[in-house]
Amino acid sequence: MKTTTRVAIIGGGVVGASVLYHLTKLGWSDVMLLERSELTSGSTWHAAGGFHTLNGDTNMAALQGYTIKLYKELEEITGMSCGLHHVGGVTLADNQDRFDMLLAERAKHRFMGLETEIVGPEEIAKIAPVTNLEGIIGGLYDPLDGHLDPSGTTHAYARAAKMGGATIETHTMVKETNQRPDGTWDVVTDKGTIHAEHVVNAGGLWAREVGAMAGVYLPLHPMEHQYLVTEEVPMIKEMMAEGREHPHVMDPAGESYLRQEGMGLCIGFYEQTCRPWAVGGTPWSFGQDLLADDFDKIEESINFAYRRFPDLERAGVKNVIHGPFTFAPDGNPLVGPVPGLRNYWSACGVMAGFSQGGGVGLTLAQWMIEGEPERDVFAMDVSRFGKWISPGYTLPKVIENYQKRFSVSYPNEELPAARPHHTTPMYDIFSNMGAVWGQQFGLEVPNYFAQGDEPTFETPSFRRSDAFDATGREVRAVREGVGINEVQNFGKYLVSGTNARVWLDKVMAGRVPDIGRISLTPMLSPKGRLIGDFTMSCLGEELFQLTASYGAQAFHSRWFEQHMMDGVTVENISDRRTGFQIAGPKARELLQACTLDDVSEMKFLDVRPMTVGMTNCLVQRVSYTGDLGYEIYCDTMAQRQLWQTLWEAGQTHGIAPFGMRAMMSLRLEKFFGAWLLEFGPDYTAAETGLDRFISFKKNTDFIGRAAAEKERADGPARKLVAFEVDALDADVQGYEPIWHEGTVIGFCTSGGYSHFAAKSVAQGFIPTPQATEGLAVEIEILGKMRPARLITTPLFDADGARMRG
Repeated sequence: MKTTTRVAIIGGGVVGASVLYHLTKLGWSDVMLLERSELTSGSTWHAAGGFHTLNGDTNMAALQGYTIKLYKELEEITGMSCGLHHVGGVTLADNQDRFDMLLAERAKHRFMGLETEIVGPEEIAKIAPVTNLEGIIGGLYDPLDGHLDPSGTTHAYARAAKMGGATIETHTMVKETNQRPDGTWDVVTDKGTIHAEHVVNAGGLWAREVGAMAGVYLPLHPMEHQYLVTEEVPMIKEMMAEGREHPHVMDPAGESYLRQEGMGLCIGFYEQTCRPWAVGGTPWSFGQDLLADDFDKIEESINFAYRRFPDLERAGVKNVIHGPFTFAPDGNPLVGPVPGLRNYWSACGVMAGFSQGGGVGLTLAQWMIEGEPERDVFAMDVSRFGKWISPGYTLPKVIENYQKRFSVSYPNEELPAARPHHTTPMYDIFSNMGAVWGQQFGLEVPNYFAQGDEPTFETPSFRRSDAFDATGREVRAVREGVGINEVQNFGKYLVSGTNARVWLDKVMAGRVPDIGRISLTPMLSPKGRLIGDFTMSCLGEELFQLTASYGAQAFHSRWFEQHMMDGVTVENISDRRTGFQIAGPKARELLQACTLDDVSEMKFLDVRPMTVGMTNCLVQRVSYTGDLGYEIYCDTMAQRQLWQTLWEAGQTHGIAPFGMRAMMSLRLEKFFGAWLLEFGPDYTAAETGLDRFISFKKNTDFIGRAAAEKERADGPARKLVAFEVDALDADVQGYEPIWHEGTVIGFCTSGGYSHFAAKSVAQGFIPTPQATEGLAVEIEILGKMRPARLITTPLFDADGARMRG
């Protein structure tokens, strides 16, 4: 066995084999896979082997599309069969909400190049004749859906990797992973120690245990999953005699998926009475094993399936497959460099291995070899969960995710499991004021405040929800008087040290401000993509505060760690420093009533220490609402006292609390972008307009400068623009296609209703040459073409006089 390697991959399931293959495909041949048993041991060998493109995240859907198209390439490379059955598949909708979800997904697919189509009951009867269509109003057909041979596919990945120079060691148990001072790893196995530059955890069912060897907790948990294979079904036999194979059928109402297996049918369930497996840890003795049959937990699911697919009841059960596989709390994989560790990579939590495994392998190989993946993969980035997460949080979220595997995924839905988790000192005060809570990165955040008989739960919907009136009230309170909300849900960092300014000049593309001033700046990847959009405040010659998205803390902290230099300290103070934002035409009067400082002297983008009431604060003249406003930061222990000061003084100014629903409406009126909507690694500064904050004059080779300068010279091919939309009862949510003269020319990034301007607004990308005032387009919202017009003048404070005055 080799004793040195560039990459040691731990785990020989389909994901580990895919990572191994893609590393060789992209040029690294000195790579090794270590498997304690045989390839496919764990979850891979007993998987149902289905694949599909449907996913709520468009980049995940694109990677699933890549995975499916990859299988024919593998067969051509290796001469091995993956057992492909491209039979197509239909997802059923038995109510309007489910149909709305399918309409929204079909719209997204238009600009992704996926050839799905909405079908009615008559078409479904022809496509999937085993289906009882009673109550079905429509479906989404995807010709790419199908199934394969899990073992054959995994071995095809392995052979292709070996052809590229990779080494595979089976029956080799990893005992320890120990990091050396230089960042490389000693991987201790039962056959000796291997010195590796990089370690990839593709441990599957054992990923938790493998992670613990490196001192890492990976938030995932195995769940029991059961599917049945029937004896011969006459209708299937007739179809086979005609040279046809029955397509997949996903039935969300029955929490089931169905496909043909031989002359019979295979059906699996995501039952509500689900059971977690191996709560105390996955036993090392488990391998190519199954769990005992358990019909009790799927009894209701089977009875529903008999009504939906009557042929099932008439066919005997041939096989029962009952085995575990792993979920992360949100159901997406855990992929990428693990924060806090050098050269340690995650490729686990891939519950849909034959839909996602190829995309996961490609993404990780690009990340390792090229420094960044080709697309925004935050939906599966291991950094989307921070150090706050624990096994006690993971388990109920995984159970919830399993139960909702086939449920409608609403854009405004707030899932209840494991909540509340993190709360600020304002939680009880806001709850008593009618707060309807959302969550971000484990933190409870007010979405809006219900009054009177208004519901204290926002009903999930694709259309305007029952939060609409409350949101409008809060927007008007800000625009007409003064509103207040927390600034807890900003990620906050202190940068200090003799090289603080030098480091910020290198890491940030924008101008580093002078003492007492603020600047807005993008943070770029080497390829010029957006890694962050930050507010940078200079508190002293060697002391700065950075603020950005709260949910990107681990993502941004990892980037800081990867680009650290001597003489700099970066502290994540997101939960140590909190406070409030006040905004609106009376914000200055309110702040002046609470301090002895002369607030009138504060200019836009000023920052200064200030005592507000009894509390020592840091006050910034800036506001994401686009109005006259201030961000007032304090120590977490002083937040309630600061609230009391501001709230009591605000009574004479008509103060009102506002939540994130109002915030998102307010920022749309100014065409402000939001992280992971308008801004993210899929986009560049020039495309989004953030290039106006890049300091091309500074004499620093900041990260991404060459790419940004090239795009500055060439001009971006597409541009972020705003539209006024003639909407009905549903506004743009994101990824709706933008049509012009019968052709899709772009897509929306976000949208909503501007309560102040009383207009529906959307933002999105279109080709730069077409980005002209008044361009008439159509935006497809829930299957309906809605007229829209490109606008370049903000709907509020167009000249910025109120914001800057």
